[in-house]
Amino acid sequence: MDATGDESAIGRRTLAKVAWRLVPFLALLYVFNIIDRSNVGFARLKMTEDLSLSNAVIDLGYGLFYVGYLLFEVPSNLLLRRFGARAWIARIMVTWGFVSMLTAFVTGPGSYYGARILLGVAEAGFFPGIIYYLTAWFPAAKRARVVAGFMLAIPISNILGNPISGAIMDGFQGTGGLAGWQWLFILEGIPAILLGFSVLWYLPDSPRDAAWLAADERDWLEREIVAEVGVRSSVGGHDKLWALADPRVWLLIALYFSVAVGTNVTGSYLPKLVKDSFEPLLATSDGTFWKVGLLTTLPSILSVVAMVVVSRISDSTRSRSTLIAGALTAATVGWYFAWQGGDPWTKLAGLCVAQAGMMAVLPVFWALPPLFLGGVAAAAGIALINSVANIGGIIAPSMVGRFGIGPLVAIMLWGVAMALIAWRTLEWPALRARKNLEHNSRG
Repeated sequence: MDATGDESAIGRRTLAKVAWRLVPFLALLYVFNIIDRSNVGFARLKMTEDLSLSNAVIDLGYGLFYVGYLLFEVPSNLLLRRFGARAWIARIMVTWGFVSMLTAFVTGPGSYYGARILLGVAEAGFFPGIIYYLTAWFPAAKRARVVAGFMLAIPISNILGNPISGAIMDGFQGTGGLAGWQWLFILEGIPAILLGFSVLWYLPDSPRDAAWLAADERDWLEREIVAEVGVRSSVGGHDKLWALADPRVWLLIALYFSVAVGTNVTGSYLPKLVKDSFEPLLATSDGTFWKVGLLTTLPSILSVVAMVVVSRISDSTRSRSTLIAGALTAATVGWYFAWQGGDPWTKLAGLCVAQAGMMAVLPVFWALPPLFLGGVAAAAGIALINSVANIGGIIAPSMVGRFGIGPLVAIMLWGVAMALIAWRTLEWPALRARKNLEHNSRG
């Protein structure tokens, strides 16, 4: 076998080993991150009645999560880079688990708002930290597929979490003198704490710390990651903090804002949208919350398929922004039918298409920042993109509470426009730079 064949074999073996070792575990962590962040969307079905809270109060509290998240996201990601992923991710998970459990004991608007802000502070840095962490383990050509494997946690958390949440609320009501929604926060917060401690044992900080990789595998992986610096430099990439002022960072924020609004609407309102649409059918039998949970799994099941298919197409074609534009076009159509559908099943079909379109964007989108961000700039830039764009999470629940889901059609179209601009200003120059480097290396 020649040297090229040897390199190819080592690469396939290394990436397969890393993927199987890290991605399922990181996805498991993210499942409980999503559950603990969004389970208030299910708890609201009974919490409003027990605490005499209006839906407007619940919506505001859901959005206030992102206040703490926004303020602490960038500092948290920089601390992760300083102290290492293993220790910092463990700290994040244990902290958010305790805060999530304490949400069970809120008594009114003030304590509810405080719990949501604290949860945002506790969770800050987890998602962008994982995205940054993955850039040290997977070359750009494989990144969308890998991020898709990690982010499948979002629909999986809904597929598993919503029926479980409904079953907890139905089955634990009155147990130990606590309401079902209180047990929801307690029981779904415990796994985050336990998994946080497991991170200290399981997760290596970098390829150099991975005892389960052979020496030649570690060397190959580090060479591949270092080689990406050349592409990044040739398109005016950055490794310093002043990269946060780069217009391309803010273009990605504008693009991701559309997805953040849409996914936070489904996170905070999907159970209620489904329950309101199917109310006459659900009212005729027991176990209402459990049935709502089952119906809300359908958009997530379609999302799993969309994320896997689109991410594979993206990696095989090296196409990012155009696929994002296509997925958001599908989401536009879905939100239109969820808004204007004449019967519950048409509305649910619209929600399925909308959710699948938005979720298909996520793994492809996070392959874009490393095209021009590296080092400390990547740690801070990824966190900035995620935190500022998630201002959409602050406004999304209140927007739907006041205006309904109609505005989401225009917001998705905004995302389509931003994706097309990103293709011309970011992805196309990177593609040309990569071809030039490959040509020079052959010459």
